[in-house]
Parts: sequence; C-alpha cells; structure tokens
Amino acid sequence: MTPTAQSMASARRVIFPFTAIVGQEEMKLALLLNVIDPKIGGVMIMGDRGTGKSTTIRALADLLPEISVVANDPFSSDPSDPDLMSDEVRQLVSQGVEIPIAHKKVQMVDLPLGATEDRVCGTIDIEKALSEGVKAFEPGLLAKANRGILYVDEVNLLDDHLVDVLLDSAASGWNTVEREGISIRHPARFVLVGSGNPEEGELRPQLLDRFGMHAEIHTVKEPALRVHIVEKRSEFDQNPPDFLETYKSEQEGLQEKIVKAQELLPQVNLDYDLRVKISEVCSELDVDGLRGDIVTNRAAKALTAFEGRTEVTVDDIRRVITLCLRHRLRKDPLESIDSGYKVEKAFARVFGVELSEDDAAQKNGTGIKGGAR
Repeated sequence: MTPTAQSMASARRVIFPFTAIVGQEEMKLALLLNVIDPKIGGVMIMGDRGTGKSTTIRALADLLPEISVVANDPFSSDPSDPDLMSDEVRQLVSQGVEIPIAHKKVQMVDLPLGATEDRVCGTIDIEKALSEGVKAFEPGLLAKANRGILYVDEVNLLDDHLVDVLLDSAASGWNTVEREGISIRHPARFVLVGSGNPEEGELRPQLLDRFGMHAEIHTVKEPALRVHIVEKRSEFDQNPPDFLETYKSEQEGLQEKIVKAQELLPQVNLDYDLRVKISEVCSELDVDGLRGDIVTNRAAKALTAFEGRTEVTVDDIRRVITLCLRHRLRKDPLESIDSGYKVEKAFARVFGVELSEDDAAQKNGTGIKGGAR
C-alpha cells in the first residue's frame, strides 16, 4: 500500500465489521442478496429502535470490495459497462478516447428526511445554460449513489413523491432531470435500503410493493445474547483497530464469497417446475402484479450463487420467499404486514413440505420469526 493510500485508509471512518454483527439473520441475508443481484430491487427493513439497522447497512458498504470507476466522473461511471456509463463517458468511449480509471470504495449515501427533490435528483444551472449555452448540471444524491447503496432511514416518514422518485430510479437504473426545456439523464443503479419503525406507520401498499424484499427485525430477548452483543460493542469502542484485526480474515472471506457469487450468478439455473410453483404460491396468496414472482426467482438464484452452487433447490426458495412476498399481501393501508406465516403455509401446501417447528410456534403465537438466534 502506498503512503497516500495508507493515510486515506487511516483517515476513513472506522466501521463496525459486518461479520461481527450477532443475530438479525433475516436482515443480513436480504442485504447480501441485494448486493449480489441489485436487480432484486432493494430491501425495506422494519423493526424496533436500536436493533442495529444503520450499523448493519454501513458495515455492508464497508465490507464490499473497491470498484473501478472513470476518474473524476461525478456518476462513478463503469469504464467497461455501457449501461453504467454517463452519456458523456459513453460518447468518449465511442470516439476511442482513452478513459482514465480509478478505484474507490462502494458509496453508502444517507438520504435525510428533509431533502428536497432538487437535492435528490440534481438540478440544472439555468443561468449558466442561458448565458454560456452549456448544460450545467449539479449532481444530486442519486448521482452520488450510482453503483452504491442509498439508505433512507425512517423511509415511512419521507414524502410520497420522493419515495416514488427513488423507486423509479432504482427500477430503471436512470435518473432524468427536466428543467426549463433542458433534459439531462445519468445512470442511477443503486441498492435501495429503507428502514423504519412500524409504530410510526407503514408505507402505502403501492410503494411498499416496489421494494424487492421486506425484512423484519426484533429486539433480542435472551439475556445471555444481549450481554454478548453489548460486550462486542464495548470491545469495538475501546480499541477499534484490534477489534477489526480480529475479524479481518472473516471479512475478507465474506468479501471473496460475494465477488464469486456475483460472477457465478449468470450460470445459476432455476428449474421450470420450480418457477411454476413459485407463481402458484403468488397466485394462491393473491399477490397483485408479477413483481413477487420475479423477485423470488432472482433472490433464490442469488442465494444459490452465494452458496457456490448453480442449481436452485426447494430449500433455497423456502429461505427467500417470505422476504419477497410478505409485504405484497396487504391490500388495505390500515392492515398490518403479515409476519410470514401465510407465505410459509402457502409454500408448504404448493411445494408439498411440512411447516418447520419455528413456523408452528409462530402459528400458536409463541415464536418470533426473523429475530436473533
């Protein structure tokens, strides 16, 4: 490592390592699958206060390997993939101009609740456009988040029109700004992560459906596990460098696993019969539209790739189907989101498998699914 790189690394904010986070397996799995395949469409995390939502998301961004970008490009354009290039960079490439390449960490952009649409989407300098005849674009948070993670805490309190803008960009991969007859667009491919506390209200069903996955997290109830989590946090706060060194090999191992999964993903096969059964579950649960089918297919493939296999199994589907469908069952805005039992029950009936003990406990109201183990 060069002296400059070393000074940058030491100046970087110290982040709690992802592999040191205890419990909350449902949230961690949803985040990892979205990183492996961003086309899953992001994840909505709902749960109690103080359960490590922000810590986990920052830890994931810090875990990810550096990416190649076009140097000094405000959109972090990919130097080799035309779909992830700005129009200006694509034009230079088509002209055979040599593009300078740099490497940087994956960005995690926090979107504040009070952000305006101009701050999110970017704005055009009309004065400069009129006086100099150039498209002077001031990039917003969507430009900064391209090829990274866009995190919206308390997304259920964000203005609906801003949520619409975010979801449209996340789905299309592009952000278009139209002002005073001038139109500018740029790539905006990011993993959208929203979090919130259900006590403060849910998103409207139409907006919630646009999130690929929905993870529920709960406060850990076991006293011994709570003590273990507190001790880990204390160790980290007292001596971050030593704590990070302890988890260095685990962090590198998980990073390598993610990279291999991204490379393996195109080779993963989901059998036709299993695809039919996934759609049968969606149909039986009366899920509106086809997003549920598409996301479940993608998530099952991402999980298979993450585990280093190329053939999706019934168990892979079982592990992701609740995350992909539970938030799509709500028809009435006042109705609460299903904890997952309805999805598990429909899955068991269609796929011909028995409900696990955890699900049976949940049916009787004695278990909490998705909490720390």
